[in-house]
Amino acid sequence: MRSSGRNNDSGRGNYRGAGGGASQPKAGGKRDEKQQRAGRPRPEERRYDVGGTGGPGGKDERGGAKSGGPKSGAPKSGGSRGAAARGGAKGGPRTGAKSGPGAKGGPKGGPQRGRGQAPARPREYDAQVEERNRARHNKPQIKTPKTFGDQEGERLQKVLARAGMGSRRACEELIDQARVEVNGQIVMEQGVRVDPEKDEIKVDGLTVATQSYLFFALNKPAGVVSTMEDPDGRQCLGDYVTNRETRLFHVGRLDTETEGIILLTNHGELAHRLTHPRYGVKKTYLAAIQGPLPRDLGKQLKDGIQLEDGYARADHFRVVENTGKNYLVEVTLHEGRKHIVRRMLSEAGFPVDKLVRTSFGPISLGDQKSGWLRRMTNTEVGMLMREVEL
Repeated sequence: MRSSGRNNDSGRGNYRGAGGGASQPKAGGKRDEKQQRAGRPRPEERRYDVGGTGGPGGKDERGGAKSGGPKSGAPKSGGSRGAAARGGAKGGPRTGAKSGPGAKGGPKGGPQRGRGQAPARPREYDAQVEERNRARHNKPQIKTPKTFGDQEGERLQKVLARAGMGSRRACEELIDQARVEVNGQIVMEQGVRVDPEKDEIKVDGLTVATQSYLFFALNKPAGVVSTMEDPDGRQCLGDYVTNRETRLFHVGRLDTETEGIILLTNHGELAHRLTHPRYGVKKTYLAAIQGPLPRDLGKQLKDGIQLEDGYARADHFRVVENTGKNYLVEVTLHEGRKHIVRRMLSEAGFPVDKLVRTSFGPISLGDQKSGWLRRMTNTEVGMLMREVEL
């Protein structure tokens, strides 16, 4: 039994030592096998030196034995296999490529370019490419039919809602009620597109101002100059609208000591018509004078008073309040000459102590406090435009 076991062990030893060329004892074979396994890295720990060489002294892909000297248990073709792993993989540099002065791909003795680097292009070619790119991007824009592109203008209900006529749903109800007209034609259907800058839009006969126009009413205090800028540094109308990005200008003037309503806007045509004598926009003033007043004072003012620059006539006159000799009278006229109310009453024999303008056309001062600036409503803007046929 023992002899058979020895024969089996020797046979196993002869099998394991076949690669080394001689049989080894059992204990020695196991010890050498463990050393070889300890020196070899696991497959996931193997590292390949891409920049190394497969010549003598260089490590193979197993990282253990050097390919220059054979070792028992390692295949003799380890060096060639390591070189293939280092340079034969797809995308990696090949170690067997020529690196001398006569290598292919560059001038003799010059620096070599990498595998993925493109050759340099001449400047003339780059200039041609740039010209072609510019010509391609500078082509005239082709206008597509409205069926396929964006339709011009904005929806009518959107423009009305932005102008402050209500929500979009409320503006759609205005259209359904046939209260909206565009360029003189009543709109009966939804989805009509308009140009707010060109089309004339009216609701209940009043023109709707678009968002690009601003309209303000200021209760000017006494001592404020009716200019947007004053070179002498006095308080002026521009001091009340300094935070506005859009340039505004005043409609008409009030002398420095006169209080009351004055309009500010950036609508040039409206401002021009409101001050033009052709349209005769009426202004109402309250004047404090000393009495007693004759009965025919109103008739004298309506018939006309001779001034230095011609006759001046009042459209309406009435006594509002009387306390002893103190009278508060209301004068309405459509002219806009300088200090016209003060000059008329002074020429009639009643100098003015205090003067306040209470209305400008359909826009009244109401209970607006002195020095307050308010934005006019769409209804007020519509009435102003109707006053001057806009």
